[in-house]
Amino acid sequence: MSLQNLYLVRHGETAWSLSGQHTGRSDIPLTAHGEQQAANLAGFFKSISLSQVFTSLRLRARRTCELAGLGDRAVVVEDLAEWDYGDYDGRLAVDIRKDRPDWNIYYDGCPNGESPDQIVARADRLIVRLRGMSGNIALFSHGHFGRVLATRWLGLLLPEAKRLAIDPATVGILGYEADQRPAILQWNLVPVR
Repeated sequence: MSLQNLYLVRHGETAWSLSGQHTGRSDIPLTAHGEQQAANLAGFFKSISLSQVFTSLRLRARRTCELAGLGDRAVVVEDLAEWDYGDYDGRLAVDIRKDRPDWNIYYDGCPNGESPDQIVARADRLIVRLRGMSGNIALFSHGHFGRVLATRWLGLLLPEAKRLAIDPATVGILGYEADQRPAILQWNLVPVR
């Protein structure tokens, strides 16, 4: 059996995702609403046969995976971690732009964090690993890294990631067209219980 679909899940709401603060290495828990969002994913995954379940090492992603009913099967994969925002961790984009008006994460990266080249290398490394696997795979990750992963899945350049919004506790399905070209089959799905 070859790789079928990747189910890319962004973690549920946190206080910082609600406020718009960049949350990379900071381990922020889910809000009560985020926990409910994550629990709503369980019904979605009940009807999907998964060969693997992978999660970021961050608490917010692991908890989302657990509440989605897949925590007992999950393997932590460090490459699923959020973009390392370095000095910008916990900051709002509007505040960053007060000091750097033209700042764009996809071109500039983050001081003392990951550069665009580093995040692309990490996403590409993960894609090579995933394409060597079979069956449906669930991936519990984060907003910016999820955008990067989907963009690189399609073979696009990193700045195109800005076009892919990912809300908390949503699912994106990455797979292939009939001619085996990589495709986004569905995006930003909000499973409801």
